[in-house]
Amino acid sequence: MNEPNVSRGSNALWYAIHTHPKEEDRATSNLRAWNVETFNPKIRERRLNPFTGAASYERKPLFPRYIFARFNAGTLLSKICFTRGVQSVVSFGDGPVPIEDQIIEFIMEQAGEDGLIQIEEELKRGDRVTVKNGLLGELSGIFEREIKGTDRVRILLNAINYQASIVIPKEHVRKCTAHK
Repeated sequence: MNEPNVSRGSNALWYAIHTHPKEEDRATSNLRAWNVETFNPKIRERRLNPFTGAASYERKPLFPRYIFARFNAGTLLSKICFTRGVQSVVSFGDGPVPIEDQIIEFIMEQAGEDGLIQIEEELKRGDRVTVKNGLLGELSGIFEREIKGTDRVRILLNAINYQASIVIPKEHVRKCTAHK
């Protein structure tokens, strides 16, 4: 027999939940066991092995130590506060502060097919970019394309009457802002 979703009621609102360190997943799982709707946004973070230089990717919380839960605070607040992994419900003054549905929906809309939140800038052919660091740091150029199957991009580099096409890691470039 399916239990009704106790987080959905006439007074169910979204709240920010402050978790214990590195227990976002545990708090999410335990709240879902109470039939509380949760949202634990994640991003993909690139890590470089300090010895080999090889890149690896890790799923990390978008907001470390915070998740979102939708529930009726009038009936479930104490149950939520004493759930394993939860430190507290974010509150100001006398009670928890609800988060507008549109804010949660906006964050959810940023998720890709893999469920991860996309926060990088979208680069389009012709965008002016600047190399952020390395030997070519602060040189500017024009974004040409992404290299399939990698996190590398090809840019047309402009430098003192010389143009070259280079391939560098995507995280080494930033989109230039328009000057007015």
